[in-house]
Amino acid sequence: MNKPSTIRRILTTDLPVAAIVLFALGPFAWMILTSLTPSERIAASGVSLSPIGWSFDNYARLFEQTSFLGNMGHSLIIALGTVVVGLGVSVTAAYAFSRFRFLGRQAIMLQFLLVNMFPVVLLILPLFVLMRRLGLLDTHLSLILANATVAIPFAVWMLTSYVAAIPRSLDEAAMIDGCSRLAALRRVILPLAMPGIISTGIYIFITAWNEYLYALTLGGKNVRTVTVAIQTLIGEYQIEWGLLAAGGVVGALPATLLFLIVQKRLVGGLTQGAVKG
Repeated sequence: MNKPSTIRRILTTDLPVAAIVLFALGPFAWMILTSLTPSERIAASGVSLSPIGWSFDNYARLFEQTSFLGNMGHSLIIALGTVVVGLGVSVTAAYAFSRFRFLGRQAIMLQFLLVNMFPVVLLILPLFVLMRRLGLLDTHLSLILANATVAIPFAVWMLTSYVAAIPRSLDEAAMIDGCSRLAALRRVILPLAMPGIISTGIYIFITAWNEYLYALTLGGKNVRTVTVAIQTLIGEYQIEWGLLAAGGVVGALPATLLFLIVQKRLVGGLTQGAVKG
């Protein structure tokens, strides 16, 4: 009785899942193998699948011949700045939306939702004109503000659901004991909402780190992020696939490690924030 069911489970569940995982991880594995294969070998015989033909020449060239470390520093500043701005606005907005009932509340929440429905490319031209008039082009601040336009709507929706799940009686009790509204927010609500705030901050960081269109349009010679730096590795007449793959691996490494470290907290915060809307 168990043998047919085991075979059926393998055929209907295990093998399809394994095929999907291999299909999803295949491009990343191929990129890593390409980065470990010297450019001469790639041009002669293709990517090396054996460790015998692997080397770190592409990574050495990436750090010695390009300004990739500086580009990673720019990306780090922009990502952290977007997290600070996004959480600073979204936490207070989420508290207001979850605790107060005022005229236009639903319309404003709907507006945040509609912003997420528009493609990012539609906002590039208005933001470019605005940043040019303010004299902020090719600065970290311009990219932080631009990324915040995408991060804040999602963060407000997520944190509003999370804060709304916290009983109002807790901050009301704090205010009865002498706390002001802001003190109750800081001492009571923020500690309880910290899992949701952390998961939202991680999402904002990863989104800002991987952003390309804003970085390409609003950045320049002074501020060049990792995503734009990887694109510049593509030459006009030839493409050094080993160097390009090494840049992709190094550029994806910080966000990947961050996700692996906090994946349980991220998934937990996302699911808890989606329980009550």
